Amino acid sequence: MPTLNQPKIDIYNHVMPPAYLALVNQHGKEPGMVRRMNGLRMLWDMAARVEMLNTWPEVQQVISLAVPSPEMLGSPDESPAYARVANEGMGDICRQWPDKFPAFVASLPMNNPAAALVEMDYAIEKLGAKGVQILTNVNGRPLDEPDIFQIFERITNKHKMPVWMHPTRPASKPDYANEDKSKYEIWQVLGWPVETSVAMSRMVFSGLLERLPQLRLITHHCGGMLPYFAGRAETLWAQMGSRGDGSEADVLKSLSKAPIEYFKMFYGDTVLGGSSSALRCGLDFFGADKVVFASDCPFDPEGGPLFIREGIRSIEALDLEADDARKIYFGNAFKLLGLSP
Repeated sequence: MPTLNQPKIDIYNHVMPPAYLALVNQHGKEPGMVRRMNGLRMLWDMAARVEMLNTWPEVQQVISLAVPSPEMLGSPDESPAYARVANEGMGDICRQWPDKFPAFVASLPMNNPAAALVEMDYAIEKLGAKGVQILTNVNGRPLDEPDIFQIFERITNKHKMPVWMHPTRPASKPDYANEDKSKYEIWQVLGWPVETSVAMSRMVFSGLLERLPQLRLITHHCGGMLPYFAGRAETLWAQMGSRGDGSEADVLKSLSKAPIEYFKMFYGDTVLGGSSSALRCGLDFFGADKVVFASDCPFDPEGGPLFIREGIRSIEALDLEADDARKIYFGNAFKLLGLSP
């Protein structure tokens, strides 16, 4: 049985530096999202966040920017400046509270790939970022488009750092063609895991992981749908090209192993709303070496502490071997971040 007081690295949670929140208030295109960001105190009031984290002195948070990302706020000419504001703000947070926030993940202006490379280098080499965060699409564009490959290539081959992938789908995208928006927050509750799964699939079948086998990519919410539909995915994709016009029949021949094995190359986090059964499924799929503790703080009904508390409880309830628990709580994160214990 793992001990509750051992170190814990919360590798996927969110902040919004005040200067970036001002940009969101000025340029945000989704009123509901803007309202939500302003209403979450522990997203932008780091002193309050630190006070809350004192409840768990063994927890440290690797911070990343909350949605909306820079490319969602501005044009390709504007987004690089917005990304700089976000990254400098997160760097300042880490310098002010290094014991609570030992590292941050850089945001990039993904609608301007050339500028994204510049910002990546600056954030890592000058500000100390430990990786980059991307969304599951770039304002509706898939991540396997040719001009985006250079971003994955740079972070993998030059910086040898991981990628955090966050789902995104706006409320304005309807669930049905005859409606003008998504109802009942289906766009987020169910739409985001779908977005993660779709982005992972495009990476696999486009050959991106074949070209970049050293890419380390952390999927939010433990791989979206993939661990829970692994059997369906494995058996149906084994027949690719047998449905429709057959134009994709040669895709499987271009891969050096079965598609499901590429999906197991991703990492998953423990952000599952405190569900131990879902986490058990994710662990069975990815393995204990590819699952990392995370909270999604402060996006819970209590505005910060609930997902930390329930995330820990969900791990403890599995009664894991001590070595596996250590990997999930901090060992895998240390390796991904290049940190020493």
